[in-house]
Amino acid sequence: MAIVTEHRVQMPTDPPAGKATTAPEMGLNRFVRFIALIERLGNALGTLAFTWATVVLLGGYSKDLSSDFWVPTGIIFLEALRMFSRNNRMDYQLFFRTRGAFRSLGWNGLISLICFFNVLMDTHVIWTNDEIRQIAATYSVVGLLVIGSILCPEAAIPPMLRRAISLWSPMVAILLLCPSVWYSYKFEEEYFIFQRHGSVANCTVYLVLFVVVLILTISRLRFPSIIKLADWVLGSKIAFWQRVTLNLCMFAATVMSVFNFNRRGISALITMDILVLVLTSFGNLQIPAAVLRIGLALWRLIVVQKENNDQKNHENMKNLLSSLYIFYAMVLGQGILYIVAGIFEIFSFILRRSLIRRVGFRGPSGVKYVNLYYAYVFDRCMEGAILGPKKTNLIIFAMDSVKSNSPKMQLYGLKMLHIFLEKEPLRTMAILELTTYTQTVTCLINMLGWTSEGATDIRSFAAKIMTELAENLRVVPIPGAMQLIASLLDTVQGHNIKNPLLDTGSPETKQDNLIQQVGRNELTSPVLKWLKQMALYCLIPREEPTNMDEQNSHILRCWRKIAKHWSVPEEEPSTNHDLLPVQGMLILERLATFDLENCIEISRATGLISKIVEFTSNMTDMKNIGETHETLLKRSSMKLLARLASTKGKFGVTLRQKITEHLFLWSNLAEILDNRGSSQELRELTAELIRNFAMDGNVNNEIGHIPMIISRLMHAFLSQGASSSADSDQLLRMNAGQALALLAMESVSNCLVMLAEPGYVFIKELTIMIHSGRYRYIASSLLQNMCVHAQSELGDSDLKEISYITREVLEGIMDAEGTELEVLVGLSSQICNVIPGDFARELEHGQIKERFIKRLVDALKKNMIPTCRCPRIRRVIVEHAIYMMECNPGNANCFKKYWMMEALLKVERTTSRAENYRFFSGDAGLMEHSVPLSALVSRAKELMGRG
Repeated sequence: MAIVTEHRVQMPTDPPAGKATTAPEMGLNRFVRFIALIERLGNALGTLAFTWATVVLLGGYSKDLSSDFWVPTGIIFLEALRMFSRNNRMDYQLFFRTRGAFRSLGWNGLISLICFFNVLMDTHVIWTNDEIRQIAATYSVVGLLVIGSILCPEAAIPPMLRRAISLWSPMVAILLLCPSVWYSYKFEEEYFIFQRHGSVANCTVYLVLFVVVLILTISRLRFPSIIKLADWVLGSKIAFWQRVTLNLCMFAATVMSVFNFNRRGISALITMDILVLVLTSFGNLQIPAAVLRIGLALWRLIVVQKENNDQKNHENMKNLLSSLYIFYAMVLGQGILYIVAGIFEIFSFILRRSLIRRVGFRGPSGVKYVNLYYAYVFDRCMEGAILGPKKTNLIIFAMDSVKSNSPKMQLYGLKMLHIFLEKEPLRTMAILELTTYTQTVTCLINMLGWTSEGATDIRSFAAKIMTELAENLRVVPIPGAMQLIASLLDTVQGHNIKNPLLDTGSPETKQDNLIQQVGRNELTSPVLKWLKQMALYCLIPREEPTNMDEQNSHILRCWRKIAKHWSVPEEEPSTNHDLLPVQGMLILERLATFDLENCIEISRATGLISKIVEFTSNMTDMKNIGETHETLLKRSSMKLLARLASTKGKFGVTLRQKITEHLFLWSNLAEILDNRGSSQELRELTAELIRNFAMDGNVNNEIGHIPMIISRLMHAFLSQGASSSADSDQLLRMNAGQALALLAMESVSNCLVMLAEPGYVFIKELTIMIHSGRYRYIASSLLQNMCVHAQSELGDSDLKEISYITREVLEGIMDAEGTELEVLVGLSSQICNVIPGDFARELEHGQIKERFIKRLVDALKKNMIPTCRCPRIRRVIVEHAIYMMECNPGNANCFKKYWMMEALLKVERTTSRAENYRFFSGDAGLMEHSVPLSALVSRAKELMGRG
């Protein structure tokens, strides 16, 4: 029939399979395995040296060892500490881990470190007075705090204190330099002679530094007036150069502190600075211990070689010297391997930064993810077999992070999975991994139910990931999954409007509210508010703008070109889909699209269908929801309902009945159709939804009680403005026409409402469509139903319009097949019934009577086996034959001529129950006829017998 024929939806095709792409983390994985292999070789040599020293040297030659006793013993203790610390991961990483053996403080950290170190040295060495030393010691505590934050960026320092240190540390460095510049002094020592008198030049330079740093520090405060003044005076360009200017001031302060010493003191101080930089570049004790091993091994090898030359004639010492050679060679090799691994590990920065850009990570969080993955791969390489390493990639790391016990790692894992699912090729790989290992999916679904205050971000990102996975996921094996997904819809609630006839107030509730209000007033006192605001303004620096005017900054542009390859893209802002109910609706929609069993789970979830229907109305009573989110929720709910309503089979019938039981469904749909502000997509979905509901036939009369629905559907289908060639307009018009065709079936009242719609001559509009060929079969179905159910309301003009299309319908039957033939034969039979004289004249004048009858008989013989695609074709042909023989008994002879009786007998023997339905949805028959086909066959045989 027409509904099946013209509702063609083109499904998206799968993208063509491309060439296999290399995983972006493969290069980093190989590099890590190489470094881990070197470290493990060093560990093996160390373990072998430990065993050799304890068993061979100390066990076999303990009496013969003299000066070589304490050196192997010390190495044994050092190696024992390394070996036994492997049982405690934190201890091993702190002392003997190659990863992180070297670290970089960055330019900002290096300059700040040297500045504070030199200023503190200047303060402590120069000032001899005890009282001044006490003041200097107080300053030093602040300086050491800054140095500690530089050297230990991962220390448990509160974020607010860390930001305050970053804001005020340049100013503290300048203030610490003040005493040594402002006052004169003279101090002599055995190794250093300091002699200096404060000069105008030094004081002037210091004052300039002080003013510049003070202005830059104040410009970073959050006071609104200061922000406006700084932006007006300094402009936006200073935002980029601010850090550079502060570093230059810190460097100038370092130079001033250095020149407080004499030439000999400057050399010593510079040497100490270099030593400090070298020591602070070590991330743990791995490199110093390796250097100690190499030094001791080389020293003892030289000594053993000399002793070997002196004791060539002592045969009993030969084995001992050889054993010492072997031991120190293993220790030397171990130290060299550790240093080589540490040096190579420095270059992991290049691969890590490259991985950030290849994967698509953004911002500081992207750097954090890759660093965590780098540590994860290193640990797995150190734990697993050398020849058979464990399967490791970014997706597995993210999945393991999601399943960890740390909320921070769980959030990191969720964010990484969300990034992977945004683009290929990681999207396909991530979906494959996640759908294979259901334990991670179960964990993600459980996170959707986390309602604690600290789990908001985790829940949000878990919902985003489930939105991407829902297109390839069955939730039946996961217990309680649908209820957890449905909990996302509960995050938007309506205003609590009380009914005076049903609701009662509670004194206890009022008392609790009063207590909460008093507590809230205490917490929001003016003094506390002022203190909190001052702390915010004075301790937290303002955010520096990222968009700067680069029109005249040639140096900046050149620098950006150079650093572009190593830069990390900025993080993207969140989208409108971040609202949890929107994510929940998207998950449900995609689950329903993927699998029928998911639809069954949706229908079984308590109250879920009701929540979905509620979102189709205007959310004027919903709290904390904007217009954009309201539109998204309405669109998602309409898509989901349309998908559920299109479910085939007996379950689809039950599901549609369950949806239509909602009391506000039809009013919500009528509101969408009537609201001019509704989008084209919403109207399309509404028309599609009404069409799917009308398939069952039991709601047709209920829809007819809301004339607004039929009126708007007719406007969409018949309006001249709907003749646009745009695909969206065509889809809306087709959905509306199909909905009208189904509503007109078996419903007299709906047909009368359509005929009475003002502004249209309905029958004429339908005949015009049949003439034009556009929506011919939908119009034919509608016209057929008008003839069946509203024949008494058809005027002469309507009958004349129907007469004009008779010839075109008859010619169409000659060429049509399948559902199109079924629709046209049904219309032709009703034309024969309504205007039999005009129909007979068309057959006679066109001299196509015998050809037409032969076509009907041949079509009947051809469709002896009923199908679900066109189950009514034999019924409409038999009905047409009955009408033709009733209006003209002479037609019976013509039917006999082409063996109609034999065809009827065969139909009578092969009558199927399926032919009692108008059409099928899967294996479920819809809209059952009141008259069985066997009764029609008997009537046709009776008429032919009379003829």
